[in-house]
Amino acid sequence: MTIPRPERTRCHPDRFDACQLAIEDELIELLGRACDAGWHRDEVISAITEVADNLALARREDVAVSVELHVARLMKKRSV
Repeated sequence: MTIPRPERTRCHPDRFDACQLAIEDELIELLGRACDAGWHRDEVISAITEVADNLALARREDVAVSVELHVARLMKKRSV
């Protein structure tokens, strides 16, 4: 299955809904495969949610670390 490319600009108000629709079939397929493997539907949905939350948190931490490194470099240049 192929996830369709976005048709709207990043700032378009309907883009988020379109993204959800674009990934929905893949997530349903993943859920089905996990259930076929023996996992319970509720725990798979909870696991998907947890993984998504962790990815979002990791991204925020990466941004924070990037900002901290940038500030440290600027402070080092300033003291030279």
